Amino acid sequence: MTTHCPSCRQPMEAHKFERQLHGEVELDLCFACQGIWFDDFESVQITPGGIIELFKLIHEHRDDQRLPLREVLDCPRCHERLLHGLDVAKGGRFNYHRCLQKHGRFTTFAQFMIEKGFVRQLTAAEINELKQKVGVVRCTSCGAPVDIRTDNACGHCRSPIAILDPEAVEQALAGYQHAEVKRTTRNPEMLADAILMTERQRTQRKQDASKSVLEADIGDLLISGVEMAWTLLRR
Repeated sequence: MTTHCPSCRQPMEAHKFERQLHGEVELDLCFACQGIWFDDFESVQITPGGIIELFKLIHEHRDDQRLPLREVLDCPRCHERLLHGLDVAKGGRFNYHRCLQKHGRFTTFAQFMIEKGFVRQLTAAEINELKQKVGVVRCTSCGAPVDIRTDNACGHCRSPIAILDPEAVEQALAGYQHAEVKRTTRNPEMLADAILMTERQRTQRKQDASKSVLEADIGDLLISGVEMAWTLLRR
């Protein structure tokens, strides 16, 4: 059965990941919205090794256009409106949208990473460091632009600014990954450099393809963080 994205309504891609005890978990992903649909308790069943594969998929789709989430999200099973939920985990507060009929829940990739402790929210001091080089970033929750020179949270959904935490990734996946991760960083200045490098590379690839390109001025902290973490995980 095809699952349609609760936000953009387009067919989601089904991907299988290793289950905690045995077997596989099939998750429905929308890369355009960076959203995941979980049936039942699938979010707690995927292994850390499956999280690595999820990193890989996000990395492969890093140049895809990201769509902001709609105001109203519908359950792909019963088509009723999803209810917004809020919870607290090690990485901070995270939000999701759940079906009142208990068919499942929809969450963005970033919010799932916060829930699992791989993403953390920036402190005011770190935001001050980051905005010296990067003025506007994308909200890791809804995708809306956030001018961190004036705001410490998204003006659209009020989610705080968050980044992928490679140190937390290393700690969480240490018992499952085969490649050794020797270096980690949470330095906002290095993250800013990664954002600028990612945007320059993306612009160059598009220019090489002879497409009309506007110079990018919005950094995506999550995608740049995934780029950094994936480089570490491949070593």
